[in-house]
Amino acid sequence: MWQALIGAISKRAMETDVAKFVDKGIGILLIIIAAAVIIKAGNLLITRFVSVNGRKKNLAMEERRLKTLASILRSLIRYVVYFVGGMTILDTLGVPMTSILTTAGIGGLAVGFGAQNLIKDVITGFFILLEDQISVGDYVTIEGISGTVVGMGMRVTTIQGAAGELNIIPNGSITKVINYSKANNKAIVDVGISYDADIDRASEVMRDTGLALMKEDQDVLAQPEVLGVVSMDDSCVTLRMMATVRPTTQWGIERQLRKRIKEAFEREGIKAPYPRTVVIRREA
Repeated sequence: MWQALIGAISKRAMETDVAKFVDKGIGILLIIIAAAVIIKAGNLLITRFVSVNGRKKNLAMEERRLKTLASILRSLIRYVVYFVGGMTILDTLGVPMTSILTTAGIGGLAVGFGAQNLIKDVITGFFILLEDQISVGDYVTIEGISGTVVGMGMRVTTIQGAAGELNIIPNGSITKVINYSKANNKAIVDVGISYDADIDRASEVMRDTGLALMKEDQDVLAQPEVLGVVSMDDSCVTLRMMATVRPTTQWGIERQLRKRIKEAFEREGIKAPYPRTVVIRREA
């Protein structure tokens, strides 16, 4: 296909004089500029739409879903403008469309197999948007990759990790999504105490600590509950506390609870666990 295109372009260039060649160059430049202007204007209109509608109180769609829709529309505009612009440039160069269609027909089978993944990516991306599985701004885990969704296109989804790295995932490869932003989460904290410590007293201190945090932090939606003993290891008894919190705040709440519980245990004299080794000496 490329050999046919190059051959047609070279033949056409040799048949034209310098003036016509310059005219065609100017025409191609104008097409490129027009394409850039259309993409820029489309992005500005989409951004304005999201900004204006995002401020409306009676808007049915959430702001995150609007941003997701905007990302999809930007991707769609780019694909359409690139395709139309490319075909227009080929037409300006005098490349006959019949040659392209004939070449495409000869290699249609190979192109069809190659386009299967592209079609799968686009269709999967459409259903992800339609079913509102994820939105721009959500914190998710997709195919073992965790991070914030910073972009969704017709073909790929972009996730930014905690260290700032960008992970680009083809939509067609997305089979399982864990979304932490759609509903309230659970902050779970396991705390170990020594076997000599009073379990009931330790549970009471943990409960009071959780209650104090709930009064200070609006992200904690209900009083943290001490579930009791969840394991007994070689050197400690492990108590578990659970709290209902706002989406994506569970990690910060867990860190606060651990810090406060440690400080409270120190004030109350509740012993922390330490590994112990028992040495038995036998006299000869």
